[in-house]
Amino acid sequence: MDQHRHRFDQLAWPAAQRAAQQAGATVIWPFGACEQHGPQLPLATDAVFAEGIIDAVLKQLDPTLPIWRLPSQSIGFSPEHQAFPGTLTLSADLILQLVSEVGAQLAAIGIHRLVLFNAHGGQIGLLQVAARQLRARCPAMAVLPCFLWSGVDGLADLLPIHERDNGLHAGQAETSLMLHMAPHLVGDERPVDGLPEVDPPLGWSLEGAAPCAWLTNDLSKSGVIGDSRQASAALGSSLHHLLIHHWRERFEALLATEWPPLESRLQNSSTS
Repeated sequence: MDQHRHRFDQLAWPAAQRAAQQAGATVIWPFGACEQHGPQLPLATDAVFAEGIIDAVLKQLDPTLPIWRLPSQSIGFSPEHQAFPGTLTLSADLILQLVSEVGAQLAAIGIHRLVLFNAHGGQIGLLQVAARQLRARCPAMAVLPCFLWSGVDGLADLLPIHERDNGLHAGQAETSLMLHMAPHLVGDERPVDGLPEVDPPLGWSLEGAAPCAWLTNDLSKSGVIGDSRQASAALGSSLHHLLIHHWRERFEALLATEWPPLESRLQNSSTS
């Protein structure tokens, strides 16, 4: 199979037109960031993960499935990391406009679903808002904002609880995954930093049910929030396999259905 079979941007326009007209035509838009990830990981960490995982998933899917991906959006919404040189961030308004403009053009040619496949935790909420606004603008196209690490069964078996709860950025998980996916981009330092010295008040946390809008330099001198000391390529390989398996199953299940329900389709099915 042509390794570029699922690249929407590498189709000629007649092929793109035919792709958009297929039943259930689905486009994935990987979202990363260009932001500090401590002294050991590259600025492009989230983009490397989003693009690498989705490409591995697409290679494992049935090549006849109507699914393609766009070029990655490699600069995102990262104001929390701006105190660290190298971080580039777009404004929230610009991200909202970007998703709206590109999404509307995909909807106009008939794309059935747009998946915002995001690997940067700092823009989860923003992409959910962008998805809702785009859906309102383009009611015939489903929009699904996803986060790389969300809902992945088995993470609890691979990561210690303190890293699952507090390893928010460039800790054991991200350092390990990069050691597996692109070891040439990983530096020698293994910081432990950014972990709260004082427990938050009852019911409150950095992230979770009652989060706060933290900035990285509130917490960390290195840019790391977590403990990267036990990171390893072996753990990264296990995480890589787990993420690919999870998202392959999710996309296979999605493409086997007409999910999510849209009013226009429900009306068409009720009159047929």
